[in-house]
Amino acid sequence: MPSSSPWWDVDRHRDRRPGLLLRNRIKSAIRDWFTTQGFVEIDAGALQVSPGNETHLHAFEAELIGTGLDRRRLYLHTSPEFAMKKLLAAGEEQIFSFAPVYRNRERGSLHAPEFTMLEWYRAGAPYTALWDDCAAILALAADTAGRTRWSFRGREADIGRGLHRTTLDEAFRAHAGIPLLDTCRGGVTDRDALRLHAEAAGIRTAGDDTWSDIFSRVLVEKIEPHLGQPLPTILAEYPAPEAALARTVAGRPEVAERFELYVAGVELANGFGELGDAEEQRRRLAYEMDEKARIYGERYPLDEDFLAALPHMPPSSGCALGFERLVMLAAGATHVDQVIWTPLAREGT
Repeated sequence: MPSSSPWWDVDRHRDRRPGLLLRNRIKSAIRDWFTTQGFVEIDAGALQVSPGNETHLHAFEAELIGTGLDRRRLYLHTSPEFAMKKLLAAGEEQIFSFAPVYRNRERGSLHAPEFTMLEWYRAGAPYTALWDDCAAILALAADTAGRTRWSFRGREADIGRGLHRTTLDEAFRAHAGIPLLDTCRGGVTDRDALRLHAEAAGIRTAGDDTWSDIFSRVLVEKIEPHLGQPLPTILAEYPAPEAALARTVAGRPEVAERFELYVAGVELANGFGELGDAEEQRRRLAYEMDEKARIYGERYPLDEDFLAALPHMPPSSGCALGFERLVMLAAGATHVDQVIWTPLAREGT
């Protein structure tokens, strides 16, 4: 937990400064690496028609007032994804961004309301190419920090020995005894089958839980504590219903080209083989917003400009990485606020 003194307190800043300077060095090293790989750095506007359409992401609203006092609701984006995919449609092939992004209802050791997303896209590349990118970024951060053993809450990862790779189905079988894909055949979920398996594994369920609700609970309680140790983990082949923005694996409609990177139990990155079918994308985003309305009583508009651009986007793969989490682990810090230059003050501090 951060100190109760304000971040600008001289003594507190002195303690935080080494981690902040490391942040700068890691950012420079990553920026140089992407540039040598032929990437172009872009800056995506934060004000958007839609902040993103994932069920459990919550945005900050803004109001645009025109010179004629006309008013329009906008949002601070939760990711630069829609904007960056429009740039792929416009002809860019390899792009990256250190984007300030904003997420409401999130505050804790691994969450800040405003944080930096390192996001990058490769046109024409398989999503497995992003795994190599993740390994390179981890190595850069470790070399810059001079630390290859990273830890968080008693879990430790050795950054110098490569990545461990596993699938969701393998992880559910190994750590929860659940044959996950038996409950999700052809992309069609069997909620009751997963509920029975989850309860046998000691997971509590409720009568109104959906398949996705139960999946998420098992993932958090049984799977994630084992990931990213002793090696960083690539967790791949998510069930298709849990990958609204990803294309399905060829010939296997039950799983999607989605992966997450875990280090010392911390989810660090989320990557996709990007879905290019605008009609299917619209259907998936509408479903996500229906779920959001069911659970939270609110929904966000779809970005029609994004959906119009999608058919023009070449086959691509993209990844988003929480930059503060990366720096926190590399620095040996315990809270993301320790590696943010000007963290949002908490009420009463």
